[in-house]
Amino acid sequence: MSTASSKPQTATLADESFMSADDLRAYMADLEMAKASKLLGAMDKAEEARKKLVATLQEEIAVTPEKIAEIKHSLANKTRAAAERGEKEVLVMRFPSALCTDRGRAINNAEADWPTTLTGRPRQAYEFWKEHLQPAKYKLRAMIVEWPGGLPGDVAFFLSWS
Repeated sequence: MSTASSKPQTATLADESFMSADDLRAYMADLEMAKASKLLGAMDKAEEARKKLVATLQEEIAVTPEKIAEIKHSLANKTRAAAERGEKEVLVMRFPSALCTDRGRAINNAEADWPTTLTGRPRQAYEFWKEHLQPAKYKLRAMIVEWPGGLPGDVAFFLSWS
């Protein structure tokens, strides 16, 4: 590009106008930078949303008889609908592995003490299962369901009755 003008230099070849090779490379670099900037902006927004979610799920909810009844009613609807579809388990919770003290390592390795790594609402969900659903012979399975960059991402709890 010319330092005197910000316009690309053009030349005429037959009836076509075209940019010099240097100008075309600069144009391509500008396009790549714009794409990268847009991608980074989206990534920043996604990271911000993830942090808000972690903060929200880190705060425990008040466990009242009304809340227990509400959760049981919701689970009954989910399990009944899944059973009608012939399924034997249902996803009941999904959360970032950041809510585990080891970022999901124990869950990924199926270690017996994986529940001790839970914090916040995931910990409450596990305790709810232990107190209210395990006696009714429901099983709870935890697994890593997302692997961003090859590292544990989201954890999912599946409630099963088979």
